[in-house]
Amino acid sequence: MTARRGLVDLARRGVRGARAYARAAVPGAVGALPDFLVIGGQRCGTTSLYHYLAAHPRIRTGTGKELQYFTLHHRRGTRWYRAHFPRTGPGERTFEASPYYLFHPEVPARVAAALPEARFVALLRDPVERAYSHYLHTRSYGAEPLDFAAALAAEPDRLAAALRAGPDSRTAHAALRNHSYAARGRYAEQLERWFAAVPRERVLVLRSEDLYAEPVRVYADVLRFLDLDPYTPDGFARHTRRVDRGESGLTDAVRAELAGHFAPHNARLADLLGWSSTW
Repeated sequence: MTARRGLVDLARRGVRGARAYARAAVPGAVGALPDFLVIGGQRCGTTSLYHYLAAHPRIRTGTGKELQYFTLHHRRGTRWYRAHFPRTGPGERTFEASPYYLFHPEVPARVAAALPEARFVALLRDPVERAYSHYLHTRSYGAEPLDFAAALAAEPDRLAAALRAGPDSRTAHAALRNHSYAARGRYAEQLERWFAAVPRERVLVLRSEDLYAEPVRVYADVLRFLDLDPYTPDGFARHTRRVDRGESGLTDAVRAELAGHFAPHNARLADLLGWSSTW
């Protein structure tokens, strides 16, 4: 069943990409470039935020949540990317949400060049919880044969080996997306790359836990940041495709080890953002 879900997702992305190629091949105008991006992080509530934003009456969505243009498909060109989006009228906005954008090292510079006026929203979750959720997600696609502790131990070598061919190689993308359990939780170094490429005031950084606990307030903050009129959707359901089954691999020992690993990185993040605390 898990492998079947992966194949279905792959087929859907293929159809979406082929349709964009077809639209881009037709002479004349294509869609608008996005006004803003939800850039991550993975397993941090980006799907929920995507649905909340898509419900806004002044937002028109593209062909899907994750278009991955600035990571997997950058060589296809901006016309292919624009073909995923609608043409927008006065006061309308369009966007996408690809969590890989926060993490991939080449994305901030690419985005700065292509979207010089865009704004960006990042959601950050307790990196310990995020790491285990990421592991379960990868397992659900049949891409992780190891238990959680072993996968964490294997991560540095896996990523180093994959990156030898460069961050845009197929091997690197597979490892960076699937096996970056701890690396993706080192948020400060990722945000520093973004702040070096785009003005800091165009990046809104939120905690996932705050979105879940106070969705009305946080959603209103996001709308203000995006210069969108106040709006309240019908509900704030949590959207996730993963269902936890079986005994947890996030044991007390593994949790303590991860908490120790992330402590200096969380402190660095607090200094970077001026937060009094993180998690």
